[in-house]
Amino acid sequence: MARTKETNVVDDVTEAAVRLFAAQGYANTSVQQIVDAAGVTKGAMYHYFESKDDLLFAIYDRMLSLQKSHLDDIIARTGSVDVILRAACVDVVETSIEFLAEGTVFFRSQHMLSQPRQQEVVRRRREYHDEFAALIQRGQDEGLYRTDIPRAVLIANFFSDIHYLSHWYDPDGPEEPTLVAEQITDLFITGLKGAKDA
Repeated sequence: MARTKETNVVDDVTEAAVRLFAAQGYANTSVQQIVDAAGVTKGAMYHYFESKDDLLFAIYDRMLSLQKSHLDDIIARTGSVDVILRAACVDVVETSIEFLAEGTVFFRSQHMLSQPRQQEVVRRRREYHDEFAALIQRGQDEGLYRTDIPRAVLIANFFSDIHYLSHWYDPDGPEEPTLVAEQITDLFITGLKGAKDA
């Protein structure tokens, strides 16, 4: 399916920004460098992105929107909470690997976002977090998962593994994304079932 002119500009600008932010940092990258690398005019970029701040937010929003959409679809399926949580975990690892460069750039630079944008990021991440936490609570209520460790610690343990991916995972290396996702998920689920009684 051919890309439209709009998706061409958005994708080209976004990909150029990710490359430049990764190579030289958000603060050291100018809008002119981005449009030059993307092969578009400033006018074309500003038609879709109001500012460099808007572009950094869009890089993360693209990944988070996809992950939230996937999570909603997974939760809507029928099945045990164990199956649903496992699918959600595998998906968030796989998509984090798929968007590894974008995630790395964002987490390095998110403190440079404007305050309204930072608040929006917190709100969006909270939406995902609350749905994910509800799955763990459901498993705890059903007696499947441990309750001796606070839910916040269990969740932080899982997502710290995801945030650490950028420090070791090589997209060109031998580790296949789905296998890595399944291995990280297995470690997490096994830990969840380690001690069910408070």
